[in-house]
Amino acid sequence: MPANLPPQYLEAEENYRLAKTIPEKVAALEEMLAIMPKHKGTDHLRAELRRRIAKLIEASGKKLATKRTSTVIPKEGAAQVAVIGLPNAGKSQLVSSITNASPTVAEYPFTTHSATPGMMEFENIKIQLIDTPPLVSPAIDFWLPPLLRRADALLVMVDLADAPEEQMEAIIKQLENMRIVIGDAGAKEDAEFITWHKKALIVGNKLDLDNAKQNYTALKNKYEGQFPLVAISARQGIGLEELKLKLYQFLDIIRVYTKAPGEKPDFTDPIVLRRGSTLEDAAAEVHKDFRDKLKYARLWGSGKHEGIMVKRDHILQDGDIIELHL
Repeated sequence: MPANLPPQYLEAEENYRLAKTIPEKVAALEEMLAIMPKHKGTDHLRAELRRRIAKLIEASGKKLATKRTSTVIPKEGAAQVAVIGLPNAGKSQLVSSITNASPTVAEYPFTTHSATPGMMEFENIKIQLIDTPPLVSPAIDFWLPPLLRRADALLVMVDLADAPEEQMEAIIKQLENMRIVIGDAGAKEDAEFITWHKKALIVGNKLDLDNAKQNYTALKNKYEGQFPLVAISARQGIGLEELKLKLYQFLDIIRVYTKAPGEKPDFTDPIVLRRGSTLEDAAAEVHKDFRDKLKYARLWGSGKHEGIMVKRDHILQDGDIIELHL
């Protein structure tokens, strides 16, 4: 079976070839491993990449092995969202407030030195948030750019009490240095390397402090239309429910429910898909063999008639209920 490797994999492979240090080589190999499709055709290559990583770590000693705990965080839930920002923006406070994670929270900067994942509950799904070190040069370790590139989206936090527009400019510049572009940043792309375009939600934090509301208005005037924005106070709990809803809408995902013939649908464990996905995509999420075996499905929800028969290319809508027939 052919590997069918995507262009992003080939870019990571080139980064590995150009890497000069062991940490850079390990980061590139782990990025290749994360990007690679999972099927029988890639089993041998997957094993070979793991062998290379183990060999490099063994050659470098215990220090790199310890650092690797922050390098690759498996995606869980409906989506993986990296929380980024400058020092003391409140990233850790937010992740601690709306997930099950317990990152270090303090009033002084640079308290986050690694990546801490946590699961945010929204209605009947969970979204993975990752607290990351601040985006300033001394804190940007070799593993951070690959982590941000792999994430489904970025949640950019700015301190509304401290020149948030300047913070945004600094964050956009740091991301460009990692070949990551958000919104209409106008970054010049290097023809020799892939540039990652990431969706970004801008979160203005510390809404409870002086001048925060005025600064948020100025931030909206500059960036509204380029990014979705929301204002909160992570410490006071202001706007957190609105943020959860905004994040769900921003991810542009849908929930589809399944039912067996003659039974009620299960609304507790939806299939989460990107908007625009088809019945065939949903079948593949239920079981890897269902994509090929699927004959048709009955649909409740967006169909003109309840229980209407639809084919595998039917585009699903949020809240649809499907009954698969193989």
